[in-house]
Amino acid sequence: MISTDMRLCLACLVVLSAIAMPGCTTPTVKPVVAKDPEIACPGGATSWRLAISDQRADRRDSEKVQRAIRDSITRSLPGCQWVQKDAPEISIEVDRFQVRNNEDTWEAFAEFDVIARDRDGRTLTQFRAESSVARPNYRGIDNEKMALQQALEEAMQRALAGLRAVPNAG
Repeated sequence: MISTDMRLCLACLVVLSAIAMPGCTTPTVKPVVAKDPEIACPGGATSWRLAISDQRADRRDSEKVQRAIRDSITRSLPGCQWVQKDAPEISIEVDRFQVRNNEDTWEAFAEFDVIARDRDGRTLTQFRAESSVARPNYRGIDNEKMALQQALEEAMQRALAGLRAVPNAG
């Protein structure tokens, strides 16, 4: 049986550890929307499957990270229909999506492996989309979030450029 004093002590430790560990969650970032009127859907296909997997060592907030990437891709390629089967596949593996404070600077990283495959699983293209951003710690704004948003935007621009260059997916 745990005494009342011990419970109070444990409760205090939980509160203090939450306060002492800032940055334990990934800041919420907005999806990146970068439409190209010339290429509304890659590879000449109108239907694609989209698979996003989180390969980070620390998968904290994985659903939130995957949703931002998924929304960025689907909104930036408005000519595509996103289906569950019988279509070529765009696969994005999230290797790094993090931000950290380094004295007076916030450093953010976004690193993805992007693979496009035809219906038969043959690789049409494979590339790495990555970005690293160092941002000074300005007063009055959420520098952590802004640095991560900028890293996502740059990496997503690279991913979309690579996807728009996909050869005919047949």
